[in-house]
Amino acid sequence: MKYINIVNGPQNASAVVLGCMRMPKLSVKDASGMLRTALDLGVNFFDQATCYGNGEAEQRFGDAFAAAGLKREDVILQSKCGLHFDRQEFDWSRSDILESVDGSLARLKTDYLDVLLLHRPDLLFEPEQVAEAFEKLFASGKVRHFGVSNVTPGQLMLLKKYVRQPLVINQLQFSLDQTQLIDTGLYLNNLTTERSVDRDNGVLDYCRLNDITIQAWSPLQIGMFKGCFVDHPDYPKLNQALSELGEKYGVSKTAVAIAWILRHPARMQTIAGTMDPEHLKDICAASGVSLTHQEWYKLYLASGKVLP
Repeated sequence: MKYINIVNGPQNASAVVLGCMRMPKLSVKDASGMLRTALDLGVNFFDQATCYGNGEAEQRFGDAFAAAGLKREDVILQSKCGLHFDRQEFDWSRSDILESVDGSLARLKTDYLDVLLLHRPDLLFEPEQVAEAFEKLFASGKVRHFGVSNVTPGQLMLLKKYVRQPLVINQLQFSLDQTQLIDTGLYLNNLTTERSVDRDNGVLDYCRLNDITIQAWSPLQIGMFKGCFVDHPDYPKLNQALSELGEKYGVSKTAVAIAWILRHPARMQTIAGTMDPEHLKDICAASGVSLTHQEWYKLYLASGKVLP
């Protein structure tokens, strides 16, 4: 497993993060087995959110972690707050952040979060309230590090004006199918393609300039929840390229697709949302693959892009 030191954040963090959104479908016993498998594979970073199953994912994780007899100090535990699908609202108010963290800690059966992320922007957020919540959580020891998810450079700058703690992570969608993070820079000033449209205000470069680690979510998905592009009939050129490189490196097409993300010099983490131990093994094999510069471009072009 590859490990990174997140600037101003957790050290020796696995490049592959286990995303636990789907954990509620597992029994406590199976979830315990999944956690053990992850740690055996070198995955020490786990991602949760209050909205995953309306807290059920955190509860299952807490029960499974206790049942597995694992040590809290051996893992990096991250959760996110702010999304309330039950009431159709995003909320970054001071009271909601504090209440959400207390709920997460109770469900996860832990005294602290290594990382707390604000989960998608609250359109009415007041940075002063966020700063007050972060200050209280940090001072109490309930949260050690802070970050965001799906947040623009402007929103980050506004937060940083008020928040004293470093913002160390930004979760963003990135994969061979969803390449918006890098397309705009390539197709700059090009009227022949929609890929020149700036969809994220240069957030990749902003994060790199400001030492914010990007966590790539849905690294194998088509769009949001349209299935996986690996072995999908609509992606023949991409799957051919993945297959050729998989044969070269002795890994699966899945591992090559993840290795493409890890090859980027931004030194991203990638979030694996699987609850299948064998699939996780495939994903983790990516950490042993170092794609060449040319191979990285080969996959990018095979995914349907062209060089201007």
